[in-house]
Amino acid sequence: MLLCNTKYNGCDMTIFEPLFLLLALATLATLVTAAGLAAAGRWARAARILRRLGLAAALYFAMVILVSLVRPPPQYRVAEERCFDDWCLTVVAARRTPAPRPGYDVTLRLTSHARQRPMGERGTVVYLIDAERRRYEPVEDRFQPPFDTILEPGQSVTTARRFDVPAAARDVGLVYAHEGGFPIGWFIIGEDGWFRRPAIVPLE
Repeated sequence: MLLCNTKYNGCDMTIFEPLFLLLALATLATLVTAAGLAAAGRWARAARILRRLGLAAALYFAMVILVSLVRPPPQYRVAEERCFDDWCLTVVAARRTPAPRPGYDVTLRLTSHARQRPMGERGTVVYLIDAERRRYEPVEDRFQPPFDTILEPGQSVTTARRFDVPAAARDVGLVYAHEGGFPIGWFIIGEDGWFRRPAIVPLE
């Protein structure tokens, strides 16, 4: 699932996503060409094409890794949507709770900007991190709608998550990302992956 970054109908898009698709098609065409040359017995030319393809791929992945190292993780504000294609998630509100059970109660909104078909989103996870990069998982609550809830076009659903966080934790933020499945973001410049920290919503 591709992450969007230029506001458009509630979803962001970056120039690197269509660039990746274009390069993927060019790679496929190059491999087909090399296979055709090899089948025709023109091994030397096929090998030259594959060497050039390998060099281009190495340069591209070097760029992906370099950007992941130097580009800071994006930050979103409370009430600001983050979209994965037409499926969006928004931190609506966050409330810190005191002792005897310190932590955060976070309200989130799931939204579908699809126009024709129902859709859901698998693999979405949320967790909190603090200044020490400690990770806090949500408390399981089977009464709250899950993130893979199927939404009709234009539909929104509100859900909530509880996080137990020590009172001494500082600079707490919420991360929502995709885990599991094919890591497509690792192949796109500027996406989450490799050495880049995931996007965060500061709660303080």
